Amino acid sequence: MNIGLIAHDSKKKLMQNFCIAYRGILAKNDLYATGTTGRLIEEVANLQVHKYLAGHLGGSQQLGAQIEHNEIDLVIFLRDPLQPKSHEPDVHIIVRLCDEHNIPLATNLATAELLIKSLDRGDLEWREMYK
Repeated sequence: MNIGLIAHDSKKKLMQNFCIAYRGILAKNDLYATGTTGRLIEEVANLQVHKYLAGHLGGSQQLGAQIEHNEIDLVIFLRDPLQPKSHEPDVHIIVRLCDEHNIPLATNLATAELLIKSLDRGDLEWREMYK
């Protein structure tokens, strides 16, 4: 499965810890992340990540294009709802595209853990048929 990973600056450490905790599951999948998030994940979790540009430099749009072409199966977007970003419209585009293309999306740690455990159990195999 192709997993998209994005984290706002204040959530990057949380994303790193998430990837360390679920390294065994994530390593069995193809990971795609915005630039800085991908680099930080690689550094601490020893996972191979396809890195886009930094989110504010177009990485969010690159991930959005993959979502739009149904090439991403799951998105974990740890966002900070209390700190609006200058590129906030990009955030809404990712959420809208996931809704539009029926792609599971987690925007907080609790939902991310549920989705990653579901992935490990095989609950997301329907994505293969959906493609």
